[in-house]
Amino acid sequence: MNHVEKSLELFESKFNCAQAVFASFSKELGLDEKQALKIGGCFGSGMRKGEVCGACTGALMVLGLKYGQSEVGDIDSKLKSDDVCVKFLEEFEAKNGSYICNELLGCDIRTEEGVEYALENNLFTEFCPKMVESATLITEELIKE
Repeated sequence: MNHVEKSLELFESKFNCAQAVFASFSKELGLDEKQALKIGGCFGSGMRKGEVCGACTGALMVLGLKYGQSEVGDIDSKLKSDDVCVKFLEEFEAKNGSYICNELLGCDIRTEEGVEYALENNLFTEFCPKMVESATLITEELIKE
């Protein structure tokens, strides 16, 4: 199963968007899938506030796991992770118009009315999977660097 298939399977299984993207890469980067799912648990729906799209935060966790600084003084890793973070967000925004959840959905999911709008328009089941797929595909390209 490839990353896109895995992330969509997890999302369709009712894991949030961040969990789905992060966990689809976790094993190959040395993190147990169950741990990745737990770590991503609070990042879906823009951290429940409609902020940075959870699919994006899941992707950024992948990129941090791959490239992030873990040693004092390792400036090369810090610079690399900063670079791929910016590249990811710019690419996601270019492809999708934004990386902010509420802007992507066209409603404010912090409100009852916003959630109702999203549910009535099937955004979580029809639109969000496209964001999960987009984040996963961009991440695949960036982990090849």
